[in-house]
Amino acid sequence: MLLAFNKPWGVLSQFTDNQGRPTLADYIDQAGVYAAGRLDRDSEGLLLLTDDGRLKASIADREAGTEKRYLVQVEGLPQVSQLQRLQQGVVVQGQKTRPAQVRLLSAKPGFVWPRDPPIRVRRKIPDRWLEIAITEGRNRQVRRMVASVGLPALRLIRLGIGAWTLDGLLPGQWRQLLA
Repeated sequence: MLLAFNKPWGVLSQFTDNQGRPTLADYIDQAGVYAAGRLDRDSEGLLLLTDDGRLKASIADREAGTEKRYLVQVEGLPQVSQLQRLQQGVVVQGQKTRPAQVRLLSAKPGFVWPRDPPIRVRRKIPDRWLEIAITEGRNRQVRRMVASVGLPALRLIRLGIGAWTLDGLLPGQWRQLLA
């Protein structure tokens, strides 16, 4: 079985938590499935869950080169040189990342839902949206990549993993992809 879940902001990518924070168990009632990879508590978007150990391992394997696509709202006005550095790969925690595909968007994508709580807005500091695709998956990698070029991430939404996408799922919704 394979499930696609649109993980809301603030939800942990696990089924239990001894601190009472929201978890997958608050949204998903399918027994025996586990997250294939992780999505940070302060990130949103596509999380895949499966009961197939091999499939889970292949999705989560950062060396497999599976593309992961994100929307990232960054603080500041990205310069061409910053985008080029991301495209070439940047040093994060002492290791250079693989090159990323990066596209500056002209406006906030229309399908992006409101976040609860909303991000902080600074009147004198603009923000922009980037679409970024990476082929590895280190801990907080996209956030660290954009920060390393001087563009702090305000909001991060994972749109896709390989061929699987959110495809219209609202936050907190899930659907079965494979039986």
